[in-house]
Amino acid sequence: MEKNLTKWNKRKIQIDSRKERPFFKEREIWWLALGENVGSEQNGKGRSFRRPVLVYKKFNTELFWAIPLSEKIKENNPYYMPIILEDGSSESAITSQMRPLDAKRLLKRMGIISKEEHQRIRKAVIDLC
Repeated sequence: MEKNLTKWNKRKIQIDSRKERPFFKEREIWWLALGENVGSEQNGKGRSFRRPVLVYKKFNTELFWAIPLSEKIKENNPYYMPIILEDGSSESAITSQMRPLDAKRLLKRMGIISKEEHQRIRKAVIDLC
């Protein structure tokens, strides 16, 4: 699939010019403008280059660690942690793709995972090290 870096750069300029950031909390799932990225890094999709992410760790009102989510469930893969969302659907948290992001990228809150699910993800992230 061909990447559209020029279109993403225009969108990124719009995102960066936002004055305010939405309020967010750890454990929440958000649609986020992840963008068009390099190589095997997870990309966003559609006109807004969006992808669902888990707010793994909030550092302040501006910055957090995000873990991209995927509908693909890969069994026996330590980097794809299956999680249950509050509506009962399943996704995989791609722990190997965790990265710091600015809250300006947040588009729409989708829900929240349980404290138990978050603890499982936390253990998986620690095990990566």
